[in-house]
Amino acid sequence: MSRADVVEQAGAIGADRKSSPLWTLGLFRSELATTFRRWRTLALLAVLAAVPILVGIAVKIETGDGSSAGGGPEGGGGPAFISQITNNGLFLVFTALAATLPFFLPMAIGVIAGDAIAGEANAGTLRYLLVAPAGRTRLLFTKYATTMTFCLVATLVVAVSALTVGALLFPLGDLTTISGTRISFGEGLARALLIALVVAVSLIGVAALGLFVSTLTNSGIAAMATTVGLLITVQILDQIPQLHALQPYFFSHYWLSFADLMREPVYWDDLVKNLGLQGLYAAVFGSAAWARFTAKDITA
Repeated sequence: MSRADVVEQAGAIGADRKSSPLWTLGLFRSELATTFRRWRTLALLAVLAAVPILVGIAVKIETGDGSSAGGGPEGGGGPAFISQITNNGLFLVFTALAATLPFFLPMAIGVIAGDAIAGEANAGTLRYLLVAPAGRTRLLFTKYATTMTFCLVATLVVAVSALTVGALLFPLGDLTTISGTRISFGEGLARALLIALVVAVSLIGVAALGLFVSTLTNSGIAAMATTVGLLITVQILDQIPQLHALQPYFFSHYWLSFADLMREPVYWDDLVKNLGLQGLYAAVFGSAAWARFTAKDITA
């Protein structure tokens, strides 16, 4: 976005503020349009959409001779879903989400969140946005809402891509849950949508962390790299047995609990812990981002 575009946007939003109490929606719509027009955003979505395609083709090739895909039926994560893909293409949705959640999805969120404030400062447009007058709190909230919208869109891109590839390469129909019970295809599709929503909500902690990091620097690249670096570090720490006492407090610890939605009955304990933990991270780092941004000297 050029400075001229930002000035024009600021003037339009300022006019909206005088004419309508819903002027903030104008800023939100503008942020959404700006974010989803960027080539970087489109490239991230393309990579996410490609993961289910690669997984589906790999499973199709592996099972082309009639053998079954890897993974056992007793597990609760990705491997258990992989073993079911050849029987029902809907399981490719669950497998793709399990494959992208540990790294690809949070990395994409980290890039968008890390660039939210720092990218504007680096481009010299942050002061122009505040001329709107959007106000720092409203602007920060809009940036976070835009990042959360990207969380949802990115997750749905993975799910829709996986469902499309699964329907093209494998049969669809009634499916067997992890618990061994049978449910209809319609119910399975509804659970797939619910799982996608849970995965999107599971990323709000990363989004808040990235937004906080973005308020600490004027370099978008530094903010994105730091956010992704923290993400990788936490993922590594979550795998070290000696840190088992701390691991339940890592934002990534309960990410794969969405698999419990494919049990009958649904096992809610880890799901609730995950949602509560994400809410805690969002509150802590969202507040820290607000405290930092509202007191920050805007020089760019």
